[in-house]
Amino acid sequence: MRSRFLTSVTMVAVLAAAPAPVPLAMAHSRPSPDQGFCRNAAPLPRLDPEMQPQPQPLNGSIKTRGSEKRDREEAMAVEPAPPPPPPPPPPPPPMAPPPPSYSDDAAEVVVSRSRAGAGPSYSAAEALPPPPASAAPTPGSSSDFARVSPGIVPPRPYPRPQPQPQSGILTAGEHDDLLNPELYAAYVNRSGDLGQEVRNLPRVDTTRVVTVKVNDRSGQPIPFVDVVVTCSDGNSITMATQADGSAVFFPGLDRLSERITVSARKAGRNIADARPVLVANAAGGQVVGLTANQAATKATKLDLMLVVDTTGSMGDEINYLQAELRSIIGAIAAKHRDLDIRIGFVFYRDLGDDYVTRTVAFDRDIGRVQGALARQDANGGGDYPEAMDQAMIRAVGQDWRPDAVKSLLLVADAPPHDDKFGRTWAAAEAARAKRIHITPVAASGVADKAEYAMRAMAAATQSRYLFLTDDSGVGDPHAPPAIDCYLVTKLDALVRRVIDSQISGRRVEPDDQEIIRSVGKYDAGKCILPADFKWQDG
Repeated sequence: MRSRFLTSVTMVAVLAAAPAPVPLAMAHSRPSPDQGFCRNAAPLPRLDPEMQPQPQPLNGSIKTRGSEKRDREEAMAVEPAPPPPPPPPPPPPPMAPPPPSYSDDAAEVVVSRSRAGAGPSYSAAEALPPPPASAAPTPGSSSDFARVSPGIVPPRPYPRPQPQPQSGILTAGEHDDLLNPELYAAYVNRSGDLGQEVRNLPRVDTTRVVTVKVNDRSGQPIPFVDVVVTCSDGNSITMATQADGSAVFFPGLDRLSERITVSARKAGRNIADARPVLVANAAGGQVVGLTANQAATKATKLDLMLVVDTTGSMGDEINYLQAELRSIIGAIAAKHRDLDIRIGFVFYRDLGDDYVTRTVAFDRDIGRVQGALARQDANGGGDYPEAMDQAMIRAVGQDWRPDAVKSLLLVADAPPHDDKFGRTWAAAEAARAKRIHITPVAASGVADKAEYAMRAMAAATQSRYLFLTDDSGVGDPHAPPAIDCYLVTKLDALVRRVIDSQISGRRVEPDDQEIIRSVGKYDAGKCILPADFKWQDG
């Protein structure tokens, strides 16, 4: 089990006096002479083929197919051993023990523990049947099981079965940084110290956003349409619309020129007249509307990829997460019976573990993918960061269908290694170029670097940041997020709402009875800011 690093970088009470230095991973709106406008994402980094798990014999050695064949041939050449002699007759039954006496003499209780994790072991004096149901336990005695002091295992003839983790237990909140651009900008500025530790820390400027919305003539959004932004130097970026008919461009990240032209295409032909747009240099979002000459259609397919950290520090929650995710998968399949749903997994650990990544390709068989999830356990790790970069590269590189809603659920409690932030962010940008929503679920143990990376990936891909809370009482304490307002609900219901929103193109809010508690002033995903709020001074 790896140690946790829950210590967070101290967040100052006042906002930074000036923006933090721009990290290398941020693209500037003014290119250098050797760069052009309309920056496109780099190709997805390449990885070696994934190592396949090898069969493990009982003695712990690894056998290849050749050695297994030789073992079979050698076994066939050996003369079979004679049958064993018959077993001796069973001994006579022991004399019945005297009836048990349940006294309050604490000295009669002997409890010993076996090795860590193996549970309690009981002495012969404890191996007694329980008292008759009609006999009331003596208050304060060892038979008064409900009142035994904490840390003392009550004497039982056999351990009681533990309840299995069930869905509907874990609790979580969520935050949409695209709906709260000023708060996200303030958060990025306060996190400037992280840029000194992580060279390729991404910076997504949500205060300057160009949102292109493509509707049909009746005002209905058209999903999966290619929006082409052409910059003044002739370079262009193509981004497909989500189910809500929108595609989001960041002038800083995408290196947009001051003047751009926006058009929409489908199947290689123009479906809307091109529009010239002047990109504002000041903070504030711009919305560009395009009216297409074809009718809107609904999404009929869903590709859901779950990327799950299975290192040892996830052990306190992995069983619950398995139950939650199985419930979520079943509920989505039951609610959207008209959808063609495929589900896949990438389980990951770290270098030096028994595996780094383990991929389960997209599959329509819900029972089969649920079984693959149920077979996972938590092990390995050793240090705080994990191989998130390889897991994200594997997941984004799967065969996502171009006409499906694409949703990637990243369940983790640690960031990538510092020198792998660049590769992780490259995978996130490749996901954005493929129109994949990245929805992180931050488990206990998440500290500043992990939260920063996850929120940047969610904002860039038009998604939300989800985080587990302590309200469930499951797992280690959860680090409070650097978020000003949110609602706490059950995790399974929250994930279903997020995926329903991605399918329908409409934000789905919880019912009042689903809300466990609220933090700050929340209004349909937006935090109500004080009148004097400034994301930066000056």
